[in-house]
Amino acid sequence: MNSIGEPLPLPAQNPALQNAKLLIVDDEPMNVLLLRDMLEHSAYQNIQSTSDSREVLAIYKAFAPDLILLDLMMPHMDGIAVMELLRTAEPNGIAAPILVLTADISPQARRRALSKGAKDFLNKPFDAVELLLRINNLLETRFLHLDLQWQNHSLENRVLARTAELEAARQKIANNAEQLERAQLETLDRLAKASDFHDDETGEHSTRVSITAALLAQHLGFAPDRIRWISQAARLHDVGKIGISDQILLKPGRFTVEEFAVMQTHTTIGARLLEGGQSELMKLAQQIAQSHHERWDGSGYPQGLSGEDIPIAARLLAVADVFDALTHTRPYKSAWSVPDAVAEVVRQSGLHFDPNVVKAFLCLDHESLL
Repeated sequence: MNSIGEPLPLPAQNPALQNAKLLIVDDEPMNVLLLRDMLEHSAYQNIQSTSDSREVLAIYKAFAPDLILLDLMMPHMDGIAVMELLRTAEPNGIAAPILVLTADISPQARRRALSKGAKDFLNKPFDAVELLLRINNLLETRFLHLDLQWQNHSLENRVLARTAELEAARQKIANNAEQLERAQLETLDRLAKASDFHDDETGEHSTRVSITAALLAQHLGFAPDRIRWISQAARLHDVGKIGISDQILLKPGRFTVEEFAVMQTHTTIGARLLEGGQSELMKLAQQIAQSHHERWDGSGYPQGLSGEDIPIAARLLAVADVFDALTHTRPYKSAWSVPDAVAEVVRQSGLHFDPNVVKAFLCLDHESLL
C-alpha cells in the first residue's frame, strides 16, 4: 500500500509484464530500497539496482532491462550523462524506455532529458500508485512494440521462404500470408487503441477518423479495395503517439516551441513503426502516419509537402482528423459545434486542405461522424 493505505496496482495479468526486467539507478540507497519494496509488492519479480551511476553501462549490457528508473541528480555521472553513455552504446537508440525520477522540475531539465531519450517524468517525492501506473503503461507500450516487430519479422521471413517453393504450394502460401496479416492487423489495432487512449478519453478517435476517411474516398470514386485499405490504414495514423510522453500529450494548454517539436515527431515515429511491411495496406499505413499533418499550402510537417505531392490518402486523413479533433473535447480545448467545425474546414480549403477533398466532405452527413 502507499502512504495513505491505497492498494498498490498490480501489473496486468500478463507474464511478460510480471517478468519484465527493471533497473533502478539512484545514488540514495534508501530510495533504491523504497523502490524495490514497491515493485516487489506489486508482483514485479526481476529487479536490479545500483547506487553508483558508473555501474549502469555494465549492468545494462548484462541485464538488458525492459525499463530504467533513473534519478537525474547523482554524483560521478548525473542522469543526463548516463543517458548519453547508453546512447553511445546503442547507436540505434536506447531500447529500454527511461522513466526519470527527479526533484529538479525545471523546464530546462525536462527538455534536456527528453532530448537524451527519456520517455516520462515523475517528480520527487512521488506518489507510489502514480509511479506504478506509469511503469505499467510504459511496459505495456514496450511489449506492444516488440510484438509488432516480431509480427513484421515473422511475416517477411515466411513470405521469403515460401517464394522458393513449387507452384503447387502457392495456395498454402497465400493462406498463411492471409492468416499472418490478420494477426498483424490485430496487433496494430491494439497499438492504435494504445495511441488513442493517450489523449482521447473514449479511445475511439482512430475509429471515427477511419470511417470519415473511407466515406471521403467513396465520394471521390475510389475502388472498393482501396476504400477498405484506407479505412484500415487510417486507424494507425496516430500510432506514433505511443512514443510521446504524457507530459506533452495531456498538457492542458499551448505547447512551447520545444514541446511542439517533440509532438511533431509522432509522424516520423509512426512511419518507423510501420516501415518494412510488404503489403499494400502496410505501405499505405506508413504513408498516412507520416504525411497526415502535411498541408496543401506546404506549411505542414514533417516534410513540408504541398499540393498533390501529398499522398491522396493523407489528404483525406487531414480533413477527417481535424474535423474529429475540433468536434471532441481534448485536454487543451473544449469541443466545437458541428457547424463551427464545418465552417473551419471550409475556411482552410486551399490552405490546410485539398479543395477537392473539402468538396467531398461537404457532401457527408456531418452529425453522423461524431
